[in-house]
Amino acid sequence: MNMKYITKVKANLSIYTRKKTSNLLDGVYNSIYKGKSMNFQDLREYVVGDNIKDIDWKASARSDKILIKQYIAEKKHNILFIFDSGKRMLADSKDLEPKKDIAIITAGTIGYLIDKNGDSVGAICNGKDGINYFQFNTGLNNIEKILTYYEKDIASEGNLNKLVEYVYKHIKRRMIVFIITDIDGINNISEETYKKLTAMHDVMIVNVSDASISEENSFDVDQDSYIPFYMWDDEKLRDIELQIKNEMYKEIENKLRKYKIAMTTIDNQKNIVNDIFKLLERRKNANFY
Repeated sequence: MNMKYITKVKANLSIYTRKKTSNLLDGVYNSIYKGKSMNFQDLREYVVGDNIKDIDWKASARSDKILIKQYIAEKKHNILFIFDSGKRMLADSKDLEPKKDIAIITAGTIGYLIDKNGDSVGAICNGKDGINYFQFNTGLNNIEKILTYYEKDIASEGNLNKLVEYVYKHIKRRMIVFIITDIDGINNISEETYKKLTAMHDVMIVNVSDASISEENSFDVDQDSYIPFYMWDDEKLRDIELQIKNEMYKEIENKLRKYKIAMTTIDNQKNIVNDIFKLLERRKNANFY
């Protein structure tokens, strides 16, 4: 298979040290998975702050030291991408890059790092003929296939809220879910849907930013035309737009905190790795917004 997207992902990652990218997911699974399955690793000497429930009393009696059982998480998990394939994803981001390109490379970057951990990756999006569900599998070929078909599905009809409903109704395995959308998509997912999705799964959101309507050469996807030039640099229009966006963000912030969903906003491909890192750190440290 032609690894078009994975090649782009590797090029994007090349500006970071191997250590940083290899450690990007370290510790995240431990904090995400409550009630996780754990494997015994070895024993070590007790230090102040350790959980006394982990003391191995028999081993401690034999060694004359208080010994603690160390565990490691079973780090083989199911990662699901929920892609917004609405027409809005054909528009530009705040930094005037195609939103669809940011969405694809973001998912590819997460998928590439996840592949190093041996996890299974699946995806779901609205397609031209209904819902497209990509079964869980491992390997970079699987990720490349998902990204290739997602790009073909962008601009399909479909309701993101109903797509998320499909996930919690029909996919019963425990998952880490990444929703890749924009501010309108996030806002259109209902509280009831977030509540039911997070009851079983750990959820993180990638918000691909929107270009301002008062910027030069901004394109209105719904009207299929560029924003009229007389609206460029209109301060009154910019203030109204900013007020509306701030209100939306405030509403979203309250909603995401309530359901413990971490979110990051991505403006361009250059910052994808750093923004993914921020997202995982927020989830790890329970700083959800």
